[in-house]
Amino acid sequence: MMDEIDRTLITLLQEDATRAYTALGQAVGLSGAAAHDRVRKLRERGVIRRSTVEVDPHAAGRGVLAFVLIEANAWMGDAETADALRAIPQIQEAHITAGAASVLTKIRTATTEELQAVLKEIFAVPGVTGTQTVVALETFFERPVSVRQHPR
Repeated sequence: MMDEIDRTLITLLQEDATRAYTALGQAVGLSGAAAHDRVRKLRERGVIRRSTVEVDPHAAGRGVLAFVLIEANAWMGDAETADALRAIPQIQEAHITAGAASVLTKIRTATTEELQAVLKEIFAVPGVTGTQTVVALETFFERPVSVRQHPR
């Protein structure tokens, strides 16, 4: 169970994962060692999965963003399918879905020609029968998972 201190530590780390434990502790009224211990426990429990840097996709040459629904004639929620999709480096996310499509993917490429090549790779995955692609023209915002309680 997370308390308010844990939520604040996570929020601060999402803003800047390089923040020193001393600074984290000061922000929540703990020593640096106590903040370090809290973060360690959050990692051990799997609440914090990893620390990373956020890269601007356009600056990195990955300006084409597409969401692709994958249709299939078989259950796609197995390890073989997950491994086949994971092997395509342009796929950032893949989610099993309910409804007409079996999988929803988030794909970033440099060009629409590269996107087309990725779609051809997806069609090579066993069981795939079709795709529906939506190319995003602009992203208003993206945000990390919030650990705060949000009132409705």
